[in-house]
Amino acid sequence: MRLLRKGKVKDIYELDNGNILFHFSDRVSAFDVNMATPIPRKGEVLCRFGQFWFDTLQTPHHMVRIVEKDKMEVKKLKMVPVECVVRGYFYGSFVDRYKGHLGKGLPLDFKPILAGKLPRPIFDPTTKSEEHDTPITRQQAIFSGILSEKDFDYLEKTSISLYEKMSKIVERAGFIIADVKFEFGRNEQGDIVLGDSLGPDEYRLWLKTDHQPGKVQESYDKQLLRDWLAKIGFKDKVDSLAKEGKKPESPEVAPEVANELSRRYILAYERISGRKL
Repeated sequence: MRLLRKGKVKDIYELDNGNILFHFSDRVSAFDVNMATPIPRKGEVLCRFGQFWFDTLQTPHHMVRIVEKDKMEVKKLKMVPVECVVRGYFYGSFVDRYKGHLGKGLPLDFKPILAGKLPRPIFDPTTKSEEHDTPITRQQAIFSGILSEKDFDYLEKTSISLYEKMSKIVERAGFIIADVKFEFGRNEQGDIVLGDSLGPDEYRLWLKTDHQPGKVQESYDKQLLRDWLAKIGFKDKVDSLAKEGKKPESPEVAPEVANELSRRYILAYERISGRKL
């Protein structure tokens, strides 16, 4: 077994049989900064959530098996260099950019309400980067040679279909999935399949009973951490240093925040999957 890469969240190894091993860690990042404090059992939740979605969504994927509670063996893929984001609610970074979708995905008479449901799910892809992902249009992706027209259209259709399947599943468990990020890759046969992982680091999750359009939502994902970091002024430091091409040192995450984040991850997994962790 050979270490290929230590990522923000997981370590990636090449196995002797040519497959890949994902080791999901308890590490967490926010605002593209790796936090100094681990989140208890986070790696286990990410691994098990990934297994649940791969098993449940009935779409081609690269998972082979779960090796341990926080390790997954997968088939090697040539990853598509685009993050396939689907948005179902008016929230997050989309709030600042929605006008660019008027007439292209949203109706011209769309009246935005924070955390309100969009008229239909919007495909909002980004570039893939270890530092900071940036939105990319269909025209940019095709013109730059990143994707063909056929592949872009396939990814858009498939991503929206998967989001709609996930929405129905989480709704039955009392949740709303506001948006989600999918990653795809080509297998040895050249087919595009669902890859990487799929858990609360890849989507924004709200309790249906807490959902109040027009307000900031309580999240059952790492938004809780982002909100705390903004409250203590860390987000301002990130924005200030970004102008100089720098990043601040990570603060120690308050124990009550780390433990609450862990509790929410576990609760979401157990309710949605119907399985005890």
